[in-house]
Amino acid sequence: MPDPRFFKAHGPFTLAELAARAGARLHAGADPARKFRDVAPLESAGQEEVSFLDNKLYLEAFRQSRAGASVVHETRISAAPPGMALLISENPYRAYALIAQTFYPREQTGRGIAANAAVHPSAKIAADASVGPGASVGAGVEIGARCSIGANAVIGEGVILGDDTEIGPCASVRYAVVGRRCIIFAGARIGEDGFGFAPDPAGHVKVPQLGRVIIEDDVEIGANATIDRGAGPDTVIGAGSRIDNLVQIGHNVRLGRGCIVVAQAGVSGSTRLEDYVVIAAQGGLTGHLTIGKGARIGAQAGVMRDVPAGVSVLGSPALPVREYFRQQATLARLVKKERA
Repeated sequence: MPDPRFFKAHGPFTLAELAARAGARLHAGADPARKFRDVAPLESAGQEEVSFLDNKLYLEAFRQSRAGASVVHETRISAAPPGMALLISENPYRAYALIAQTFYPREQTGRGIAANAAVHPSAKIAADASVGPGASVGAGVEIGARCSIGANAVIGEGVILGDDTEIGPCASVRYAVVGRRCIIFAGARIGEDGFGFAPDPAGHVKVPQLGRVIIEDDVEIGANATIDRGAGPDTVIGAGSRIDNLVQIGHNVRLGRGCIVVAQAGVSGSTRLEDYVVIAAQGGLTGHLTIGKGARIGAQAGVMRDVPAGVSVLGSPALPVREYFRQQATLARLVKKERA
């Protein structure tokens, strides 16, 4: 059960309310008026808690679970223990996420400006926004309705934050226009200089970075991630994208809608990711590439050339998955033959 010192459950909610929120249907025999007070894992859930089954590796835990209700795909109905109420969904994990959000919505922080926050007189801050202790808000900043600025965060001159956007503690946002419902977690650095200079044996010559960072609606940027501002063109993060902790996005990079970039991955300058590209942990992309819609970059892959839409690649240099495994199999056979 979530620690109540940190997480406060709302509710209770009826099974019918939860099914409606999740877009799920109740299985025959489930009581729509039955009330539930929380969510919990299959192994520890009790009769007033809701769980879910999505991965077949947890099928046995599902069979043994004492959860009062569970979200499942219709193909798993027969594995349910007696008495468990079932919410049927084509995507159980998504449905469970919506149920969990019902019990644990993002909490609105206290409204108003902390006494020791440094706010420039020209900044425009919505009346229902909050600015935490020690935060700095620069000249000409616009902060939308219900925004939250964490303790010691820095919002640089001229930055615009759309409604319902949250900036975590000690994050900094400069030279940026941020959309609605975005979350920028603690320690992230948005809009710092791109890595731009003209090499010269007498001393490298800095190229002024004159672009911005444009973050569209519904984007999440993880703790200690860095997104450089453009050199002239803007760096753009497409709507609905998810950027994990410790990711580096270089100057002039453009992410399409719904991209996912996982921890410690790096995207070099001027590379373009089309919609719904996935880069797994520690993937590295050189500059000036185009990664096609729906392409998938495997963990620790080193991408040095364009990747067509829908193609999955692995290895360094990165190759299409089948070619990569074919090469690995060939290498294994050669090593085995050499040892024989």
